[in-house]
Parts: sequence; structure tokens; C-alpha cells
Amino acid sequence: MDNLHQMPAQGLWLAQKIGMPPAGMTREHISQYQLDHLRQTISWAMARSPFYRQHLSNFSGYHLDSLEALRFLPLMTAQMLRDQGARMLCVSQNQINRVVTLESSGTTGKAKRIFFTHAEQQHMEDYFEYGLRLFVDQTDRVLILLPGRRPGSAGDLLQAALDRLGILSFTQSQAGDILAMVNMLVRQRITSLIGTPVQLLTLARICRSAGTQMSIKSVLLTSDYVPEAIIRELKTIWGCQVFEHYGMTEMGLGGAMQCEAHQGYHLREGDLYFEIIDASTGQPVPDGEEGELVFTTLTRQGMPFIRYRTGDRSRFLPEPCSCGTSLRRIARVKRSTSGIVQLDGQHSISIADLDEVLFPIETVLDFTAAAEKIQDRTSLIIAIQSLDYSEQAARLAHHALQNHDILGKYICDGRLKVTIRSNYHGMIMALGAAKRRIELREA
Repeated sequence: MDNLHQMPAQGLWLAQKIGMPPAGMTREHISQYQLDHLRQTISWAMARSPFYRQHLSNFSGYHLDSLEALRFLPLMTAQMLRDQGARMLCVSQNQINRVVTLESSGTTGKAKRIFFTHAEQQHMEDYFEYGLRLFVDQTDRVLILLPGRRPGSAGDLLQAALDRLGILSFTQSQAGDILAMVNMLVRQRITSLIGTPVQLLTLARICRSAGTQMSIKSVLLTSDYVPEAIIRELKTIWGCQVFEHYGMTEMGLGGAMQCEAHQGYHLREGDLYFEIIDASTGQPVPDGEEGELVFTTLTRQGMPFIRYRTGDRSRFLPEPCSCGTSLRRIARVKRSTSGIVQLDGQHSISIADLDEVLFPIETVLDFTAAAEKIQDRTSLIIAIQSLDYSEQAARLAHHALQNHDILGKYICDGRLKVTIRSNYHGMIMALGAAKRRIELREA
């Protein structure tokens, strides 16, 4: 494995995709590769997809002469995917290997259905194989806490990629008893874990509470926003390296990942082209400025995505990464604006804000939050899953919110009413990739 680490693994993967010697790959080579594949994707979609023929009808015969010229094509939304997903297909149904259905978070919204061919499943596995080299090697034993029972699911693809690397892995893809999981960590001598931030925080805090000594070398946090508070706690409890991954099903699960330098997320540029736009105007923003992430697929033939709006926010990091790779980077991603509660014209609350306030409390394992808005007053209801039966977690949570620079002022003047209850966790961990958000309720 040593020779694999002479160049960052993601750079090796991209060089292989482009067909360049790793040492000779430059940004110019990457840009030309992406431009060629953007042209192919647009031409393919317009020729074979009823949706894209209509969606891009004003661009018939359009020649993309630069990456920047992509901005002139119309954006695509999640609602379009819900309404016309089947019309996006560019191949026959018998060429589809896997269909993923993502239910709407609303009560009446249509589900999103994303289609993948066998070749596209292989692209995901290839990307995971190289990405995993960043934080594990053949001495490791890896536990995957993601859905993995179905072929082509995240857990299944990760395990297949680890098998390629000759690394022993285990999957726990169903809800289970946490203490049994802790015993499995010890019994199987697990050194690395892959899961959501809350899953791994729960395991780490249960291990500490039980006095279980672990030799965890590295963890990969994925599928949801990664709170700084959880990173600090995992490093404190396990003394491990913490890597972060960003992706969504529409992207083909993988989108961007940290390298050993931990200086932002390197983009999956061999399969995806990213833009960052002003959400209100739809126009790209300058490098370094925050905006909404938009992506176009480069190697998908079954169901390509062209300028798809993610709703997530980030910014390009223009300075080079100290790891030496040519791959572009983005800053930590702020997840979709759904579930954000506007307090007034100036301030709002998201689940990420609450994460940074509540997860530093040592007995908190997880929590849910719901909000109601009545005129100029917001009512916030928080249910904490705690490590014990006491109400101490609720008292500490109240205190932390009251001392928050912004939220404390709204609580003090009565514009924000907070109700917190603390429940014993029950030692059952729910496994999955559901993204956490504040539930917005009708008053």
C-alpha cells in the first residue's frame, strides 16, 4: 500500500479517469476532460431524454465553448426530478440496475426516484475504493454503519470497495442494541468506523460510559452535516483522525471528501462538475464566496443531471491544498435550507446551530427539534435522548441555549420559547442515512 500514498488517493483516481500519468496531471488537463464530458452529456441527454429535449429546447445546436459557458443553460430543481424523473431517463428500463426512492419530507410531496445503470454503480465503487485509501490500510478492520443489505446501497458499495483493497470490513445495517455493538467493536478488534456523525458520537459516548477501551484509528463521517462539537468529542474519546465526506443520492452518493490535510473537501471531479451560484439570481459567484452548490454529472448515461440545484451551501477554496493534489476543494457544506426557522429578518435557527449548542453536553446522544411560529413568537420543542434517566441533560441544554450569543437574546425577551424534555436513550441505535432537520409544524 505504501506506493499508493506517494500521491493523494483522490488525485490518483482522477489521473486514472483522465488517462494521465499522476505526476503530469494539471488543472488544464482536468478542465479539458470536464469540458469534453459536459458536451457529451448535454448532447446525449438532448438526443435521448424527453425531459431534456424540452428543458433545453432553446439550446438546440448549442456548442459549449468553455466551462464558464455552462451558466447559460437552465437550472434543474428537485421538484422537476419529482415531477418528471421518468422522462429524464436516457436508456431503456432494462438497462437500469438500481432505483433509489427518496420520500419527500412533506406530507403530500412526491418522492424522488433516481435511476442507475450497472456501469454507474461501478463508478461509485471505484470512487469509494480510492477515497477509502485516505484513512484505512490493510491493517485495519472497518465497521460500516450504513444501509448495506441491498446490492448497490451505500454500505454494500463501501464493503465491495474495501474488499478490493483487501481490508476486512463488517456491516451493521439495521437498528440494534448499542451495548451489543460495543461488544462487537471489541470482539472484532475494529480500528475504523464509517457512519453518520450522531451514530458515531453515540457509540463513542457509550464506550466511555461503559469504560470500554478501544483502539480506533480513524472514522469517516458521512450522510449529514458534521458538527464541530462531534468532531472534538470523537477526537477526545478515541484519539482518532476524523474524516468528513459530502454526497447525496442524486450525485451517485459520493461528492467530495477530506484528505489527510483536513483543509476542506476535495471534489469528485472525474464524475461531477460543480458550480456555486447565487441562489436568488442563479448566477455563479466568485471563488471564495458562499452560495448554493449545483452539479452536473459527467459519466452518467442512464439518468444524467444537468445543473441540478442541491439546496446546500458552500464556497470554493481557491488556495492550493497542502496535500499537493490538483483537485478543487469546497469548504464544509451547510445542508439544505429546508428546516430552517426564521426568527426575524436578521436571524434564523437550523439543526446545525442546535448541534453546536447541545452536543457539547456530555450526556446528550441525540435530539429532535420541532418549531411553531405564531406571529412574532417562535416556539421550539426539543426532545433529547440522554445517556441516563436524569433531567440533568435538559437543565444543561436550557442553560446552554440561554447563554448562546444570539438565541439567548430571543429567549430573554420572549420571542423564542424553548421547551426541552430529556428521555433515556434506551440503548437502541437507529441506523440509516436520514438527514436531521428541525420539523416545521403548523401553529
